[in-house]
Amino acid sequence: MLTLDDVQDAAARLRGVAHRTPVHRSRTLDGRAGAEVFLKCENFQRIGAFKIRGAYNAVSRLSPEQLKRGIAAYSSGNHAQAVALAASEFGSSAVVLMPADTPQSKVDAVRGYGAEIVTYDRYTGDRVAIGNALAEDRGLALIPPYEHPHVMAGQGTAALELIEEVGAVDTLVVPIGGGGLIAGSATAAKGLDRRIRVVGVEPEFGNDTKLSLAAGHRVAIPVPRTIADGQAAETPGELTFSVNQRLVDDVTLVTDDEIRAAMRFAFERLKIVLEPSGATSLAAVLRGDFDGRVGVILSGGNIGPERFAELLA
Repeated sequence: MLTLDDVQDAAARLRGVAHRTPVHRSRTLDGRAGAEVFLKCENFQRIGAFKIRGAYNAVSRLSPEQLKRGIAAYSSGNHAQAVALAASEFGSSAVVLMPADTPQSKVDAVRGYGAEIVTYDRYTGDRVAIGNALAEDRGLALIPPYEHPHVMAGQGTAALELIEEVGAVDTLVVPIGGGGLIAGSATAAKGLDRRIRVVGVEPEFGNDTKLSLAAGHRVAIPVPRTIADGQAAETPGELTFSVNQRLVDDVTLVTDDEIRAAMRFAFERLKIVLEPSGATSLAAVLRGDFDGRVGVILSGGNIGPERFAELLA
């Protein structure tokens, strides 16, 4: 079972490695949201997203022999960059399985960190099966994007830092893809204060966690077609769902148009660049879903200028 101690241990390993990202405030946002909002800006994290937290925490625990053989991962982009960077920090190598339609900016970043990229079709291929086979064939240590206790614990350090800096919040709002970020965040938040309400945010057509929580078991959906490519999960992870089923209080959905509006608001009014997956939590806040003191994880800002302009045109 994931605990607050696991998250705090991850925080100790990440000290001096991951950025302690800023918490942004805005009177305009508070007025629009009808709440006191605290934005944890993981778009300013190393590799431009929270993923370095979990990847580094997991890589730091590999044996010298595992590091010598190399590391494998599968990812739509941000975890790929994080594993590639973490591997390089430990003098290891990385091979990453990525969808063939991954935004070019993320592909270039992964290659820039020295990783080898293998592609697959996200709409017809099973990335877990392909990734496991790739790791086994090459004798590599596999670090999945969320289905791993050390990854979940590392991701939870973002929420831990937020609450340490601003104090207790009434609600913590966290985007959900495979569920690792919210699993770690909920563990940290509830471990510090059981009264904190943890709410996940999914894209409208990527509602696998919302459906799963309502059903009481993991539910699979067709591959989501959404601009929030980092949240295009078909089913929650088994480990992440076991945590989220206990600790997540609710899940709300946002449309692609609401995500675009949140990206535009962040750019124009907050001077922050967010990728679609990084803006879903802000989209829910801008809708006025919450009141009181609201902590919000902005999960990432990895988007090229052409794609950003295209989405907001």
